[in-house]
Amino acid sequence: MSSAIEAPAEVWVLVREHPVPLMKATRVLAAALERAYGPRFAVWHSNELLFGVRDGRLVLQTLGGLDVPPPKVVLVRQTPGTMTQHREFTLLRHLERMGAVLVNSADSHQRCGNKMWQLQELAAAGLPVPDSLSYATAPFAGVVRSPEVVAPCVVKSVNGRNGRGVFLAPNTDLLRAVAGSLAEEVPLILQEYVAPSHGRDLRVFIVDGEPVAAQIRSSRDGSLASNLARGATAELCLGRYPEAEALAVRAAAALGLSIAGVDLLFTADGGHTLCEVNAVPGWRPRMTTVLPALTAYVDRLLDGINAEA
Repeated sequence: MSSAIEAPAEVWVLVREHPVPLMKATRVLAAALERAYGPRFAVWHSNELLFGVRDGRLVLQTLGGLDVPPPKVVLVRQTPGTMTQHREFTLLRHLERMGAVLVNSADSHQRCGNKMWQLQELAAAGLPVPDSLSYATAPFAGVVRSPEVVAPCVVKSVNGRNGRGVFLAPNTDLLRAVAGSLAEEVPLILQEYVAPSHGRDLRVFIVDGEPVAAQIRSSRDGSLASNLARGATAELCLGRYPEAEALAVRAAAALGLSIAGVDLLFTADGGHTLCEVNAVPGWRPRMTTVLPALTAYVDRLLDGINAEA
């Protein structure tokens, strides 16, 4: 019989294995939760834990063999696109089955890890998304010869992150020319080019069904991607586009996300269409409303859990 960890925490931030450094937003969030909860808070890495079944009971342990009581709330700060089915997702499912509330849930992280799965859910919910095509086992070189492929179009990986692996194909000749040189480990998406939004988008940060921050992101060099990790600029704009913020709330709900960064494109009629939804969104220090909203949400979750106990 193993002994238990001495000071179990009620609130976790769950991140990837050492020595991967924490994203800046995750460090800021962890510091705020530590101030709020003290020893009731902990950061755990996915490679520090064992999990399984003992005597018909679900168990969670450290590598050293100490039993770890399940937390009440887990803020998952592992980017869905980097997770694997039989590793991180299995741990998330295990924590949920032990009674922990995950923010966001294992299922919602899995949906968000594949951009085509996102589009399926959003379109099924009746929300506006760009026309998009993908494929299963067909070679990409054969896909681009289909008469259904229309250019110009945006080409992106189903699990790309931070604007990497995204490019604008101005014509089908270019697609055919580069098809054989593109990696085929994962499928690509051929998506409608929303020209009025070239080099800019609208990011809305959602917490518990409410828009708490928004910013227009613009590329500096006229490139297609407007991701801040690629040097884009940002202008705060919460409340400027109420229809877009309402659409972002609906998108987060369609994917089952309590916390989300929803990226919207500007359309020719002055409206917006959904580009993608991030289950582990980052934020910049100027977005001062995000951190209080996150910590308040954790407070509400704990209050609800404790009231039911």
